[in-house]
Amino acid sequence: MSETKQYDVIIIGAGPAGMTAATYASRAELKTIMIDQGIYGGQMNNTADVENYPGYNNIKGPDLAEKMYASSTQFGAEYTFGEVSSVEVLDNNEKMVHTDMGDYQAPAVIVATGSEHVHLGVDGEEDYQGKGVSYCAVCDAAFFKGEGVAVVGGGDSAVEEGLYLADVVDHVTIFVRGDRLKAQPILQQRAMKKDNIEFVFNTEVTSINGNGEEVQSVNLHNNKTGADSTFEAAGVFIYIGLKPNTEKFADLNITNEHGWVIADETMQTKVPGIFAAGDVLVKELRQITTAIGDGGQAGQSAYNYVSALKAGQ
Repeated sequence: MSETKQYDVIIIGAGPAGMTAATYASRAELKTIMIDQGIYGGQMNNTADVENYPGYNNIKGPDLAEKMYASSTQFGAEYTFGEVSSVEVLDNNEKMVHTDMGDYQAPAVIVATGSEHVHLGVDGEEDYQGKGVSYCAVCDAAFFKGEGVAVVGGGDSAVEEGLYLADVVDHVTIFVRGDRLKAQPILQQRAMKKDNIEFVFNTEVTSINGNGEEVQSVNLHNNKTGADSTFEAAGVFIYIGLKPNTEKFADLNITNEHGWVIADETMQTKVPGIFAAGDVLVKELRQITTAIGDGGQAGQSAYNYVSALKAGQ
């Protein structure tokens, strides 16, 4: 059995919140590690253009992730791959983080696991993931050059990804369940100006169809007229909301009924020494900039917590 690795603070997640927390904690000379089951940067790696990050008129998401990672490790913070299975609170103010790559122990833990896209839950969605069903236009748009695709959703993500797709594919049809878009006005205006973007309102995708190898069409239901129809599409991009990645922390009782972590203004949860930051939190706005603010506060709060423990020894 591998030896438990000891740190001052363990950060679960290496998106903008986690990396910022690592910068603050390690700069304060805490022994710090970030654990993530994917590549550092989180959803920034799936974002084509970031236009609302101070200091850059426009920067590619993966490029911003690289810059943040370089900053987050400059003071000695470590980064490792690993899938966290659970977090255990020990009797001596220590926390044990269990992963598939071994166990890590520290007095302070920062949960920065972010959120992921909600699935439609319709027939064909799971069967055709990676075969035409996607939740990332930046990742998969190139597979559909010269073809028509469907986008499901009416918020910022759906319209942003629709705009990206419109520059790559032949035609984009965005299906919106309601009678209006929820996206920011500037995004709506850009989309309306695109000749190859079409909006279909009051319409739900009820199933995704294919030949076993690739998507060919979607079944639709108009929730005003009750009419059903079929629409041909080579790909389906789904953006209908987010859900928090907090299943592994259910035993800690730090979330609300929907799974979002509850924390105070210092990013402290109800469990002393367990903090949270970024998109995983109960909050109104989930953006790179807000995640960074949370991460800075969480890193500083972890330092205050660990310092108080050491002073009391």
